Amino acid sequence: MKRDSDDCLAAKGQRIAQFSLDRNCMEIRVDDLSGSKVIELLHVHLRCMARVSPPESRHALNLDGLRKPDITFWSIWNGSDLAGCGALKELSKQHGEIKSMRTAYAYQRKGVASQMLRHLIEEGKRREYKWLSLETGSMEYFEPARRLYASFGFTCCGPFETYIEDLNSVFMTKEL
Repeated sequence: MKRDSDDCLAAKGQRIAQFSLDRNCMEIRVDDLSGSKVIELLHVHLRCMARVSPPESRHALNLDGLRKPDITFWSIWNGSDLAGCGALKELSKQHGEIKSMRTAYAYQRKGVASQMLRHLIEEGKRREYKWLSLETGSMEYFEPARRLYASFGFTCCGPFETYIEDLNSVFMTKEL
């Protein structure tokens, strides 16, 4: 049986499986959060956030939070394998928030997060948002995520919506 700490260690570069990835076969689809693979990936996400972030600085949503009507959740698949997920929360008609970006360990460093982020940005444009914003951690664990967001034009900003200033959080935004 895999321990919780194993889940988070894999995110630091350990490989669980090796395979080739055909990005042309990847499918991003709206997800109702009922499938066991999606539920397990989100449970891993929450366990990892619990290990690396203090309770008052955890903003990852659980299944109930992701099922709210102002959130759309997508999963990305390589055939029958779940490769990752991401969500958009509508803050207003002009502002969306990226939530629950997660890549399955076997797919890390293979472009899955970039594909999902590109999809979320395009969806934000389709919805005619003026901005997309996000919150991520300030710790070393989150450095790859911050680099990814910056590479897509997200810049640091202050807290938005109901967030407050927090040394464990980095807030980023992108004008669309």
